Amino acid sequence: MATYLLASNPIHGHAGPVLQTAAYLAGEGHGVTVVTGSRFRERVEASGSRFMALLGSADYDDRLPDTYLPDRERYRGVQRAQYDIRTIFVETIPDQHRTIRQAIDAVSPDAILVDSAFGGVLPMLARPGRRPPILGLGVTPLTQSSRVLGPHGMALPPAEGTVGRLRYSAMNAIARRVIFRPTQRAGARAFRACDARLSGFIMDASRRFDRFLQTGPASLEYRRPDLDANTRFVGVLPQAGSDAPIPEWWGELDGGRPVVHVTQGTIDNHDFGRLVRPTLEALADSDVTVVVTAGGRPVDSVGPLPRNARAERYLSYDALLPRTDVFVTNGGFGGVQAALAAGVPLVVAGDTEDKPEVAARVAWTGAGVDLGTGAPDPAAVRRAVEAVLADPSYRSNARRIAEDAAGHDALAEIARHLADTRIGIG
Repeated sequence: MATYLLASNPIHGHAGPVLQTAAYLAGEGHGVTVVTGSRFRERVEASGSRFMALLGSADYDDRLPDTYLPDRERYRGVQRAQYDIRTIFVETIPDQHRTIRQAIDAVSPDAILVDSAFGGVLPMLARPGRRPPILGLGVTPLTQSSRVLGPHGMALPPAEGTVGRLRYSAMNAIARRVIFRPTQRAGARAFRACDARLSGFIMDASRRFDRFLQTGPASLEYRRPDLDANTRFVGVLPQAGSDAPIPEWWGELDGGRPVVHVTQGTIDNHDFGRLVRPTLEALADSDVTVVVTAGGRPVDSVGPLPRNARAERYLSYDALLPRTDVFVTNGGFGGVQAALAAGVPLVVAGDTEDKPEVAARVAWTGAGVDLGTGAPDPAAVRRAVEAVLADPSYRSNARRIAEDAAGHDALAEIARHLADTRIGIG
């Protein structure tokens, strides 16, 4: 049996996949230590793993953004995104690095696996010398740069033809030299604090890992002719199980009329007026059954339901998705992958974090509609849902991605890559 060190930013969508992996590895008999935020201690220990807390500014609670993003309201648009990236993922690198170094000394791991935005290992990857293999786990859409893609975050499809590539080349140059210049400088300072030198673009970290394991099937990701040789697609991680009881109304999902599921996930669900309420209003008079999950919040917080709608705090996706005809979502990467792995087409409305990139990929695959906003009006939702129900190509494309996903066993593949001693270390 091996000894593994896993680490993640203390963010729900980043920690979840790492903790799933930790539980799988511990269940296989390996010794597992997980470095992450203090708020995840109980979940780490429940996975059968040893917990180590991040140090200093790296240990924050993502549920309380005012405590770790104190100046966020001073910024808007691109400047806000840059502030978030610098504060969360770049300026925390020295404290993450210090934690990882201490963890390596404590457990002597055979290999290290971190979420793709955990920058604390990057100074180690930049320095020569002996160390354990360091693998990245892509928990967001792949951010790896390419000559056929525009700047990540702009939700642009791949370029078509020479003119399109030249246009994206110019946009990427501006992004690196102007828009991301403060972030690049912050990265250089963070590396110096770790006795390392930053070379290359700070936002292109996926190429730096000894091996980069991207979650999701390859068919959900843009095709890159210059994909780095270190990158592997490992498929869709299983959704966390739910012990929620089957509700009394479950028999209504009998195939008599289409089922539309809508959710805002488990984090961005404090204002159901952004997507859930517009969807309920949009479909109130339609011959469909609308199923709402409140992401753990009280059902009453959703507000009054039209006659054709049902709501629960949680529902098992293993039970719900096979009965779903359209999945309306704010674009959480895990939920989108789960829907497509079940062959369910989507309507996506996301405008925060990586959600625009998720939505753009769904539209590019032909497996759904990107509404281009996180707060659509009911008319837009209705048009999109009706389009997906009327056009069989959406479901056909979703099923194509599902077939790709079925060819993977994500957790087993991650474990195999960790065990692969052939990874070259400089």
